[in-house]
Amino acid sequence: MRLLLGAVGRAKPGPERTLYDHYSGRLGWSLTLKEVEEKRPLTGAERMAREGALLLAQVPPGAALVVLDERGKTLDSEAFAGRMAGWRDGGQATVAFLIGGADGHGEAVVGKADLLLSLGAMTWPHMLVRGMLAEQLYRAECILANHPYHRGRARDAID
Repeated sequence: MRLLLGAVGRAKPGPERTLYDHYSGRLGWSLTLKEVEEKRPLTGAERMAREGALLLAQVPPGAALVVLDERGKTLDSEAFAGRMAGWRDGGQATVAFLIGGADGHGEAVVGKADLLLSLGAMTWPHMLVRGMLAEQLYRAECILANHPYHRGRARDAID
């Protein structure tokens, strides 16, 4: 199974990029990062629509589409791994993940999602979300392989 991460903005060298590179490099699944950018001065709605069109243009036909959005469903790591296993075992060739810009995703993108996914109620920097998603993809892969990387949950330590 191939994975694609479409994201608005260009990552510069720094800790956020290092985090993404670390976890994407550990993945057995192939993960490709496609960065898009709209530099014209547009209104919020125009920019969101343009960024959405640029992101959707990166998604191969037939790919399962996961749109990261604050309105999305929150999944724990095991449930996320289960979704990935379902796509893998169902013969899905590509799963594409889209991270929007500062204004989020418009309805044109949200309406095409197979899964609208939230990483929680807090707002995260979009460059950090790339690394967080790469880590969760690696964790999902480890869960599915019964690898010890995923040995319990952080919340167990505070309960």
